Amino acid sequence: MDALLKIVQTINMYLSDYILIILLVGCGLYFSIRTKFVQVRCFGEGMKRVFGGFSLKGKKHDSGMSSFQALTTAIAAQVGTGNIVGACGAILIGGPGAIFWMWVIAFFGMATIYAEAVLAQKTRVVHKDGTVAGGPVYYIKQAFKGRFGTFLAGFFSVAIILALGFMGSMVQANSISEACYNAFGIPTWVMGLAVAAVSAFIFIGGQKRIASVTEKLVPVMAILYIVGSLVVIIARIQYIPETFGMIFRYAFQPDAIIGGSIGFALKQAISQGAKRGLFSNEAGMGSTPHAHAMANVKDPHEQGVSAMIGVFIDTFIVLTLTAIVTISTLYAGNGILASGSAEGVVKTNMAQLAFSSVMGEGLGSAFVAVCLLFFAFSTIVGWNFFGRINVHYLLGKKFDKIYSVVAIAFIFLGSLLSNDLVWELTDTFNQLMVIPNVLALVALGGLVAAEAKAHAKK
Repeated sequence: MDALLKIVQTINMYLSDYILIILLVGCGLYFSIRTKFVQVRCFGEGMKRVFGGFSLKGKKHDSGMSSFQALTTAIAAQVGTGNIVGACGAILIGGPGAIFWMWVIAFFGMATIYAEAVLAQKTRVVHKDGTVAGGPVYYIKQAFKGRFGTFLAGFFSVAIILALGFMGSMVQANSISEACYNAFGIPTWVMGLAVAAVSAFIFIGGQKRIASVTEKLVPVMAILYIVGSLVVIIARIQYIPETFGMIFRYAFQPDAIIGGSIGFALKQAISQGAKRGLFSNEAGMGSTPHAHAMANVKDPHEQGVSAMIGVFIDTFIVLTLTAIVTISTLYAGNGILASGSAEGVVKTNMAQLAFSSVMGEGLGSAFVAVCLLFFAFSTIVGWNFFGRINVHYLLGKKFDKIYSVVAIAFIFLGSLLSNDLVWELTDTFNQLMVIPNVLALVALGGLVAAEAKAHAKK
């Protein structure tokens, strides 16, 4: 495992430090310009569409989902361990300044995810039985005809099945089991078995059960985490100015806290922000378009602006709360990480240490464990759904049961395997997904720009 870990880490270094940053920032800039910064112009419209018809019990649809159900399914996938464990890992390795680069990635990512949702709507397919299918494989094949398009679509499908359906679920299960073991002493295999069992029940119910679960689970878990985070922030209110000062200062001078040369430290901060930002909000990765394709809306623009709010909630609210809590307790005010390192502090226990510093060890650990349980479980549900759509594309619906059984096995295995290796493997496949997805987005950029322009005229 040690040898495999080193190989995977080397691959990820080149992907995240160079290829990923160029693709994500470049794609975000491209669509920001082509849509005349739709993430700013239509932000208010997106908020109204998401919260104007807010409901925990949406109508059941014979095919597809409501716009809100599609968004909550997307957010269920977005808001996961990346918002807690991933954010802490980025801060620990890249310093507090990594959060600034996550914000940058997310801001431009809002334009990227608008493009993903619009194209997912435009290229979705309604089958004879009324079921809806959509996602990157469909707009990849429209962007690139012939064998090249077929190859890219196949490559994307294999990558997402491995990244989300299998490896990604291992990450989520791993984080749940470790957090519950630290907080409650529950053996990791017991939690793995429990999560696998509940997941199996939801997977069997298919798309309708997934939509029903996510529309209830996502708002509740978000409110719970926001309230708990605000308790810590209010208790550490005197350190909040210092916290934001550290985020902006160490974004450009990370060597002052993580050591090494300025070049090395800056690369660490930016790459951690890009890599963990992608894992958190998934803009440009090609995962959430599967949910947005299912939305029953009047025109693609409507789901595009709703999709932007998903990235905003994920990064600028949930992930930022994690960052403020962690930095204000562990870094600011001569915290235990103020010097840049502390023995025994790792990304998997940072959040629990941060919340425990205010809530007390028992309550703080329990709160993070419960939140991780909600966050990670919702992500498992969303990711399994995305993987299933690509199994249908590659192999047909007859492989549903086989896929579900293998996915459930991976969920259980995730509670037992090394956390570092699981995270690195997930990063690899997440980043590989970006390449064909971004190529297709840019190739079809004219369609996205036309949609944004047509709505602007209206």
